[in-house]
Amino acid sequence: MSDERRKRQQDREGDASPNPLNRKAGLLLLIAVIAVGLFAFIHHQQGTRYKAFAQCLSDKGAKMYGAYWCPHCADQKELFGASFQYVNYTECGIKGSRSLAQVCTDANVQHFPTWVFADGSRVEGKHELEFLSQETGCALP
Repeated sequence: MSDERRKRQQDREGDASPNPLNRKAGLLLLIAVIAVGLFAFIHHQQGTRYKAFAQCLSDKGAKMYGAYWCPHCADQKELFGASFQYVNYTECGIKGSRSLAQVCTDANVQHFPTWVFADGSRVEGKHELEFLSQETGCALP
């Protein structure tokens, strides 16, 4: 085969020898994608770990009153993670005002957070999930 013909064939086929740098980069990219996917899955699982518990609290009539500016309320919400969206929650703070939402005044909420249970009992302050479980009979995961 002539040199010119061999050169044309190589041009058509491209470089047949694999580039080890491309393989390493591809492998690293694959590992990175798997790692990110695994992290997202675990984070999602942990974030919704208390979904059934939070739903049970709401089903059993437990209600949390809080305020956006209250650090104890933020701590209480953090215990639930992403599952807090299933808690029966009433925001008492009115942005741009020092007054409370009327629903909170009507419920005689004076401190934050305040948990009110179906039997009318109430507790103020941040409480561990175990305590809320005992008060309502809702099982923790």
